[in-house]
Amino acid sequence: NVNEFFTYSLYKNICRGLFERDKLLFSFTLCIKLMQGDDRIDAQEWRFLLAGATSPETALPNPATDWLVESSWLDISDLAKVKAFRGFDQSFADNVHEWRAYFDSLSCYKDALPGEWNEKLDLLQKLLVLRCLRQDMIQWGIMAFVTAEMDVKFIEPPTFNLPLAFQDATSVVPLLFVLSSGVDPTMSWIEFAKEMGFEERLDSISLGQGQGPIAERKMTLASKTGAWLLLQNCHLAVSWMPKMEALVENFDPAVLHPDFRLWLTAMPSPKFPVAVLQNAVKMTLEPPKGLKANVTGSFAAFSDDFFAECKQEVAFKKLCFSLCWFHAVMQERRKFGPLGWNIAYDFSSSDRDCCIKQLRVFLDKYDVVPYKVIVELSGDVNYGGRITDDWDRRCMNTLLEEYVCVAAMAPGYQFSADKSYVQPEVGTHSEYNDCFKAWPIQPHPEAFGLHENADITCAQNEVKVLFDSVLALQPRVSTGGGVSREDTIDKAAETILDKTPVPWLMLDIQKSFPVMHENSLNTVLQQECLRYNKLLVEMRSTLSNVRKALKGIVVMSAELDSLATNLFNNQVPGMWESKAYPSLKPLVLWMDDLIKRCAFIQDWIDNGMPITFWISGFFFPQAFL
Repeated sequence: NVNEFFTYSLYKNICRGLFERDKLLFSFTLCIKLMQGDDRIDAQEWRFLLAGATSPETALPNPATDWLVESSWLDISDLAKVKAFRGFDQSFADNVHEWRAYFDSLSCYKDALPGEWNEKLDLLQKLLVLRCLRQDMIQWGIMAFVTAEMDVKFIEPPTFNLPLAFQDATSVVPLLFVLSSGVDPTMSWIEFAKEMGFEERLDSISLGQGQGPIAERKMTLASKTGAWLLLQNCHLAVSWMPKMEALVENFDPAVLHPDFRLWLTAMPSPKFPVAVLQNAVKMTLEPPKGLKANVTGSFAAFSDDFFAECKQEVAFKKLCFSLCWFHAVMQERRKFGPLGWNIAYDFSSSDRDCCIKQLRVFLDKYDVVPYKVIVELSGDVNYGGRITDDWDRRCMNTLLEEYVCVAAMAPGYQFSADKSYVQPEVGTHSEYNDCFKAWPIQPHPEAFGLHENADITCAQNEVKVLFDSVLALQPRVSTGGGVSREDTIDKAAETILDKTPVPWLMLDIQKSFPVMHENSLNTVLQQECLRYNKLLVEMRSTLSNVRKALKGIVVMSAELDSLATNLFNNQVPGMWESKAYPSLKPLVLWMDDLIKRCAFIQDWIDNGMPITFWISGFFFPQAFL
């Protein structure tokens, strides 16, 4: 099938230049765009999935206050206004116990929905229900959705493959390594050059101040002799980038040596030339996401010949697996924040490679396996050199001692309570890869030695970033149901403006609650009123102006355009956030929270100092404390 072949070819080539965090986003966006092309996506449902509830009104009270938070009930009530979900809130209230079982399930993303809804809703609509109840499971739901609509291969990005990327390059098409922290592709590049017979025709230069003219001369020479030239750290030579862009654009295949290749490395930078970026073969270099992808990527560098060259081949294979597993756990624990590591260390593939080389030296030198030496060198030296926190070092050594020990050499040894991850039977390189294919794509927190609740906050943060990214990519079209984008924004602005409290008159506050030594809380009240007033004045001014701009009375500036987009996407506008207290709530809940905060301050003004204080209701709680 030509369409399927082209779609997967597109996916593979674009994934090669994407960071791990964006690959699922691309798969999901690609799937949705194909479905939109077939007119299978309802605009109103799609908007709800991305933005959530956009109205604070609920027709029914929360039927399960003991386990269902108000934000989830608000989403359910708003979802019931969508055509395909009429009566969903009432049905939910009537079957609370069945929904509780769904809510508590660890596999709710693939479980059947209670009542008639399982048969009534399609896969995308079931994602909307999942969004209301378990946002931490949305990523799993999206993967199941993409797998069902397209194929499982669209959620398993191909591993980094330099020879494959090289095939797409020519003398006029450069190759670009997009770097991330702790990654250096130079050794991989040199090894590949040796395989291709170019070790005698290699040159490289690290760009920086004053290196531009030298790089230009090297480029001219390499293009004539057919050499490979590596320009490292292009993001550090911002002033020379326009010159490099001109040189690359003027490449002429009739003049250039056919063997000439220009290689570039750069961190993501807004100053990098767009023309070069679009034309280049892009490759990202960072640790693969997930235990499965990480260990598979590590083993991709090995071969049967590599294992056979070691004196103790069986022990070498088993300990290679243990060290690759340890490396994957070290990197993957970072996503859990302080639960994983107190400090997010940039462990790189060079740490793993150094451990593997040392392991081979010791196994060739001795007839027994020196476990203690391997643990000390791999832990305290190779990986421990990056670790600055004592508790992180203790955690790292504890993990390593479980993975590199006599017991870990036995077939079937469990590396965690999850029975998927065991020491494989000794086999060929391809048999090891077959073993990894059976692993789950998304590892359970238990695989890292963490409680299952560790995944909740991490997953919610990842989902928020994913939906925010998809929202930023959306075209400016109507929301469905015959309502234009401008009408939706105007209605949202009008609703918020009507609810926004009027700023307090500071002269009255100062007269009623003067600053005095006997009552320091008067100072706190004045400071709170000042801070809230700045936010309220900004809100009333910008909301009024954006409504005028929609009608053409005033110019729609970049700031107002951004505000309008945020209102449409149910996000707190940036110009408000800069003057507001820290909050992660969506706009509807943020507005509700602001009204309650202002009511707390107003009650203090009207009735005097309260008996109890709402600590989190203060703009700046530290002043009160």
